Amino acid sequence: MHSDAKSKGGSPDGNMKGWLYKWTNYLKGYQKRWFVLENGLLSYYRNQAEAAHSCRGSINVVGAFIDVADSCTFVISCDSQTFHLRASNEVEKQKWVLCLEVAKSNAIQLMEEESDEELGSTQDEEIDYQGSIKQLTGKLDDMNTCNDLIERHFGSLQRALSELEKNPEHDTAVRSKIISERATLFKITSNAMINACHDFLELGQTQGRKWQKILQHERDKRLHLEETIETLAKQHNKLEKACREATTLEGIKTEVGDDGDAASEDDENEFYDAVDEPAFPTVVEIPGPRAHRRTPSGTSGLSVSSNEGLGVGDMPSSDEDMQETRREAMVAVVESSNASETQINHHVSKRIMTGPVRRDKVPEKPNISLDLWSIIKNCIGKELSRIPMPVNVNEPLSMLQRVAEDYEYSDILDSAADCTDTCEELAYVAAFSISCYGNTNNRTTKPFNPLLGESYECDRWDELGWRYFAEQVSHHPPAAALHCEGRDWTCWADFTINSKFRGKYLQVFPNGTTHLTFKRTGSHYTYQKAVVTVHNIIVGKLWVDLSGETEIYNHNTKESCRLVFKPSTYFTRDTPRKVTGVVVDASGAARYIVSGTWDRKVEIAKVLKERIDKAGKGKPVYETGPPQLVWQKNQPLQNSEKMYNMSGLAVTLNEFEPGVSPTDSRFRPDQRLMENGHWNEANQEKLRLEEKQRTKRRKKEVEAAETGSGPETYRPNWFERRLDPLTNTVAYSFKDEYWQCKQRKDWERCPDIF
Repeated sequence: MHSDAKSKGGSPDGNMKGWLYKWTNYLKGYQKRWFVLENGLLSYYRNQAEAAHSCRGSINVVGAFIDVADSCTFVISCDSQTFHLRASNEVEKQKWVLCLEVAKSNAIQLMEEESDEELGSTQDEEIDYQGSIKQLTGKLDDMNTCNDLIERHFGSLQRALSELEKNPEHDTAVRSKIISERATLFKITSNAMINACHDFLELGQTQGRKWQKILQHERDKRLHLEETIETLAKQHNKLEKACREATTLEGIKTEVGDDGDAASEDDENEFYDAVDEPAFPTVVEIPGPRAHRRTPSGTSGLSVSSNEGLGVGDMPSSDEDMQETRREAMVAVVESSNASETQINHHVSKRIMTGPVRRDKVPEKPNISLDLWSIIKNCIGKELSRIPMPVNVNEPLSMLQRVAEDYEYSDILDSAADCTDTCEELAYVAAFSISCYGNTNNRTTKPFNPLLGESYECDRWDELGWRYFAEQVSHHPPAAALHCEGRDWTCWADFTINSKFRGKYLQVFPNGTTHLTFKRTGSHYTYQKAVVTVHNIIVGKLWVDLSGETEIYNHNTKESCRLVFKPSTYFTRDTPRKVTGVVVDASGAARYIVSGTWDRKVEIAKVLKERIDKAGKGKPVYETGPPQLVWQKNQPLQNSEKMYNMSGLAVTLNEFEPGVSPTDSRFRPDQRLMENGHWNEANQEKLRLEEKQRTKRRKKEVEAAETGSGPETYRPNWFERRLDPLTNTVAYSFKDEYWQCKQRKDWERCPDIF
């Protein structure tokens, strides 16, 4: 590899250019590419001539993980994109890794300085206001002093004139001199008073004009917000009117073209949920199998390709990659030749509830108002993790605890572990992945963002047959890793959450892969989370919706299930919050149908026969057996709306337990204060913890700069970074040391974060 002269040894500002070898596919292997690291962005080109106009792909190093594979190879990954790179020798590799670390550190520091500047601008306005008040107060004090002197000298002059009137012929010259002196002093003090009044008036006019501009600016922003609210209210009224009119009409169908996307095709047919209407035949819409193209590792998901061949680790964000062509098949009619009554699944494992008695409620949420506009006006378009939010918008749980709620319905996995058919097992796994959203519909509050190094354990082995552990493993970008072990299954994942506030709604994008294995069958599944959208942020009642597709893939048997979460809309007669899916085997044949709603219940039905409906645009029609109810949401707790709409498991997650790690979320003081209703103190404690974390990071940066060792990469306490052979990305793997350390009460490695 040849680097230009400027990049030799690495640039101190983290910029570098040079040749590297990038992995493309198993046919062509590593290909030589020209890489440019500039302004925190790593881009690559076919050659140097392309650098001015044709970028083949890029990664933002701010949220990237950099991992060294061997003496000449290293991996850089960010969200769903990964570059596998190789240098010509170890020295060149070290130069690139060092520059990447420096560029990442500089970019993170720049982002934080921008946040500090935004905070500083508000502080500067406050300081300017205080300075103006101080100046006006000083001028007013000068006027008061002049007034006292005027009164004193006027009294002296008045007394001298009175004495002259009483004795007009006694020492006339002396008294005239005294009167002249008194009059001169009175004149001087009067002039001083006039000057002080003039200065006060001038300063008041200057500050008045400045405050008038500020007031006008705030008035304009308020008017803009009022116009926005008025527009939203009108749109809301129109939608309500359209909804009422739609309910009075029958037989409305939305016609779409044959080339529409999957979401549009889903809207063209009537649908009566198979769960609610168990009698068959029933009209349903379920995504059919689609053509799969996989990387050599067998990674599931949208396959990608490039003009260099099938890429390993190359993602569709690169310009030389292409999206695969997909074949969409919809189930038009599901018919059953068996009894019409829905069969309830009796395959669910019976549990013996043992262990400690846990609490069944948390302190009720206090009725404290929130000045929403002061937050919203400065937040539009920003990353949610970069916004200093008060605890008023939170719930007394951290993100690590919130994720533990995914295993509230782990009995579905216990049932899946007892299945002898891997396709039936996959159908249960699909139902479990849907049940993870069961508590999402009415949970509109935000969990606390974990601090770096914060952890959480949830040991329910005696009661529910599993134990869970999670740790915040990265701060930029915020990333968490988790590991949950059941008696017959194991689940792990590491993920980051990107969120954007759009003014009218908030979107949450989970990035990361969930792994699930079963001991008896050896099945290894992977899948991703759906996109979550919170509506009516500004006006109206908050509500949550899911959208998008997710695929569950068995890497051992090549079986898969593609789930479609259909977004709710006023203009369709579909069941709200509907989710549908089909389980296909390695040959692409449909084996099971999955149907239901992600906030209520899910059924599965075995496919008995498949045919093509010629009258339905060639869509497959599946004849199924009777459906089985595999998941149904638990009844909410009494007065749950006063307890942040928490579920039965959620109210126990922040309960104190002996013997847990000192970094456990249960010990977080701001979260505990909020749970107990002390919100003002919780806000102050939250600011203290965040400032403590920033101070600690700055101290490490200063120490690294003094020693010349370069920026230090944070190493988690209970997880380690490894290359995932299934996804070809750097992931976090559980060390299996936490539970042993808990038995020994050995917490020496735990940092002081609270």
